[in-house]
Amino acid sequence: MFSVARNSVLRQARTQFRLSQPTALSHKSSLARLLSTLALLEQREGKLNVSSLAAVTAAQKLGGSVTGFVAGSGVKAVADEAAKVKGIEKVIYVENGAYDKGLPENFAPLVVENIKKGGYTHVLAGHSAFGKNVMPRVAALLDSQQISDITNIEGEDTFVRPIYAGNAILTVQSTDNIKVVTVRGTAFPVGEQEGGSAEVVEGVDPKAECATEWISEDLAKSDRPDLATAGRVVSGGRGLKSKEEFDRLMPPLADALGAAIGASRAAVDSGFADNSLQVGQTGKNVAPQLYLCAGISGAIQHLAGMKDSKVIAAINKDPDAPIFQVADVGLVGDLFEKVPELTEKLKAQQ
Repeated sequence: MFSVARNSVLRQARTQFRLSQPTALSHKSSLARLLSTLALLEQREGKLNVSSLAAVTAAQKLGGSVTGFVAGSGVKAVADEAAKVKGIEKVIYVENGAYDKGLPENFAPLVVENIKKGGYTHVLAGHSAFGKNVMPRVAALLDSQQISDITNIEGEDTFVRPIYAGNAILTVQSTDNIKVVTVRGTAFPVGEQEGGSAEVVEGVDPKAECATEWISEDLAKSDRPDLATAGRVVSGGRGLKSKEEFDRLMPPLADALGAAIGASRAAVDSGFADNSLQVGQTGKNVAPQLYLCAGISGAIQHLAGMKDSKVIAAINKDPDAPIFQVADVGLVGDLFEKVPELTEKLKAQQ
């Protein structure tokens, strides 16, 4: 009798417990409402860097509200432009020329001050030179561990990133209250830049002292598409043998395709091309519709920066070159003959 009564009470307690628990769907919805992400947007000379909008795409995948953040001189116009991006609910801007160059010594305290004011759970930025410079300092000031170069999001605390030059994929789970994350731009495509109607508000400016002074910069100027965002990329490697040959063969080929020019680290180290053109693990990550490379053997460090390209075409005289293992189209031959021949055929079709 005691046993029957005890079991009855236990069954009733279990039923009440199950009824009191939210379903997985309602729990996820509640969590999404609590999430809020601050996406750092880059600007240069009053123009929004479109590639930085990959952070917005990643933030949308997290769920919850998405707020854009931009700082510098004349950034109200940049904030108004960002407000049109679909998925952004609010844009915070700070008008101060001290933040034009994104120096981390004063930009990081600025970001942290606005994070604390807004109570954000996640902070995202592109895995660009700017993001790699500022975000580690933001993480340190927040006493959080940064999660770098993510390529996927599996949950509000779970992220996927490549390691060992992309030869292995790591899933990371963070227990930090504020997640500080940099996003690989090629993994999160830029969304629609029209149709949004975000609120634009002025942020908090702590006016932190900066021990670093910006002196100057020497930028390579080109009328060709930007390497990081181009739909077509033509890259040259050490097989070109000299800067003179690189300049003789690669620009005409790029012009015939309407492509940006890239280079392997070996070509950059040899002085064939500027380091701003370097593609690879220690250079830029690209994922164009077409990646055409000549004289590049295919070291894993280079593959890490371009293997997400939709179509990979390679020209190399060595039939056993590693690049042919990832190439969709391969041409075995002397690049000093094949590249000019290909360039002429492309020009004839225009």
